[in-house]
Amino acid sequence: MRRYSAHIIGVLILTLIGGQLCAQTGGRSVYNFLSYGYASRITALGSGLISVYDDDPTLLMVNPSLIGVRHHNTLSLDFTNYFASTNYAAALYSYTFPKAGSFAIDARYVNYGKFIGTDETGAETGNFSVNDLALSVGWGRELSPHFTIGAALKLIYCGYESYHSFGIAADVAGSYFNTENRLSLTLLAKNIGTEIKPFYPGNLERLPFDLQFALSQRLAYVPIRYHISLHSLYRWNMNYYGADNPFMETDALTNTLIYPSKVSQFFDNFFRHIIFGIEIEPSKYFSIQLAYNHNIHQEMKVLSRHSMAGFSYGFMLNIKGLRFGFSRLQYAPGASPNCINLSLNFEEMSKWKKNNKPQKLERVESFAPAY
Repeated sequence: MRRYSAHIIGVLILTLIGGQLCAQTGGRSVYNFLSYGYASRITALGSGLISVYDDDPTLLMVNPSLIGVRHHNTLSLDFTNYFASTNYAAALYSYTFPKAGSFAIDARYVNYGKFIGTDETGAETGNFSVNDLALSVGWGRELSPHFTIGAALKLIYCGYESYHSFGIAADVAGSYFNTENRLSLTLLAKNIGTEIKPFYPGNLERLPFDLQFALSQRLAYVPIRYHISLHSLYRWNMNYYGADNPFMETDALTNTLIYPSKVSQFFDNFFRHIIFGIEIEPSKYFSIQLAYNHNIHQEMKVLSRHSMAGFSYGFMLNIKGLRFGFSRLQYAPGASPNCINLSLNFEEMSKWKKNNKPQKLERVESFAPAY
């Protein structure tokens, strides 16, 4: 198993180094709300891909290859109080049909609040709203006890005042599970698609495509599971060095920019692709999540002070088919959105209710002495 893990890590490093495409991380695509971490557990683990085949239905939103029988008849509701007046929410329901297989339907909605419209002279023209919406249908199948596949088709709508856009996208994923070593792996191609109706006629914009890989493993002798999530595997350069970068230093004599060493740039780029997370599970009813996202840290850190940007944390309660989760992701000082999740497993709840149903009166009387 150690040799197998070493081969995997080696391939990943070569993949990261090999994707020598130069680009910055922002302003590259439309429909970026598809990359939000809508559920509390996802947010607490850094808002990346997660590869854990357990009973949590929220993971189906980021990993369609997890859609399966164990999520049959489950519902998940998520809400995040984002920045200013911006909020976003999601709802997911999963069901397994005897012949058709396992499906998951989810809706994601972002509301950016109300805005005051003005014309070119500054005169107010009235209020308007800005909204994003995506509807998704996912399907998953177990090929063997060790391999699963899944895909999700997404219909996308954005309405910004008088500007509207429609699009379509798909996620395709495959997962590998090794129960003996408590190991799970997932490879995901995310947001493969196009705009159908762009905001401006004739100006089709690219979608936030991403190629991701996730590794999760629970340790054998301690109640801890670690997560490693890799994103943006199709391109290497995720940082930016130039005059517009406020962290760049300038030579006092020549007034030219001082660029970091190539070694420093390499490791900065390398760790920008990686999200590290751990879950502490002292019991099956309670867990704590912690993570660090280096790319968010580098993009959101501030000058002249230490920053906790990129760090996230949360917890989850799991009692008799009911899950409650809470998490926070630090972007900047005073800017940590709260994410709340409520999930219901109706099958497990019905079994618990049935097992705890009071005994019938006649059965109780049968134990009474005869007179």
